[in-house]
Formats: sequence, structure tokens, C-alpha cells
Amino acid sequence: MKELWEAGEFIRRLRNRARFGELSRAHLRLLRLELKSDTAEFDWLARPADVWASNLPGHIRDRDVSMQAVRDAVALREVFLAALPWIDTAEFRTFRQEAREAPRLIITGTVTRDDAAVPRVASPVMKAKLCGFHFQMDDGVLVPLDAGEGGAQFKVTA
Repeated sequence: MKELWEAGEFIRRLRNRARFGELSRAHLRLLRLELKSDTAEFDWLARPADVWASNLPGHIRDRDVSMQAVRDAVALREVFLAALPWIDTAEFRTFRQEAREAPRLIITGTVTRDDAAVPRVASPVMKAKLCGFHFQMDDGVLVPLDAGEGGAQFKVTA
């Protein structure tokens, strides 16, 4: 019963953290949360560009969206470590969905409780890499991971 209460606490903390980002006021959407004995899997959609950023040049808007996704991954890791002490390992996957397209995997990573210390580096990208997240950036913009690079695409089933 304690695990169920802690899972609920995780969802509440996630909702609180996901309400607004630093670079986007859009909500973070949790797609899937699967808890097994001592492991977990989290899938979520990256926040879209802020409506106030519509007048910004496309490359700046795309960089902000990418940076927000990287920061969200690190923040979600911290919430996971604090709220679910009985989970030893978690698989994280961040998807980006363009209009009328299937979600594409942009960030993946395995987080273990053994790697709980957050590195003290200034760069959010380097911090995410040191926390175990895998992603590719092209000129500051996250690019979709190919299925061959450990990135299975999100599948919509009916």
C-alpha cells in the first residue's frame, strides 16, 4: 500500500513540476507510467513551443523547445528519485509530436538509484548527458533518434 501512495505522490509532484517550464508555459504530458517491482518506465511528450514565442524566428523557438525538453528530463529524474524510493531503475523516454504526425523519440535514458548524485555543471545539456540521458542535437535542436540507435518509436495501437 505504501508503494501505491508513493506512486500517487510522484504523480502529484510531476503535475506540480510539469505545470510550467522555464522556457514554455505549455504542460508536460505524461503518456505512460509503468511500475514493476523495482523498475519503472516513463514516456512523456515534450512541451510544445510557447504561444508567446510564435513571433520568434524558427531556429530560436526550436532551440528553446529543445532546451526545455532537456531540462524537463533532468527535473523528472529528480522527482523520480525523491518520490519513488523503492524503484531502483527507470527507463525514460521523451517524445516530440509535430502536428498530425506520430510522436518521435528525442530523448531516452536509464536512471539508476546508484547514480543519484546530480552533477554540478552549468550546462543543462551536459548535466542531462551526465545523468544518463541520450539524445542528439543539431545546432542546439533535438533531432529524432533513429530506431537503430536504441530508440523505438512510439506506436499508437487501437
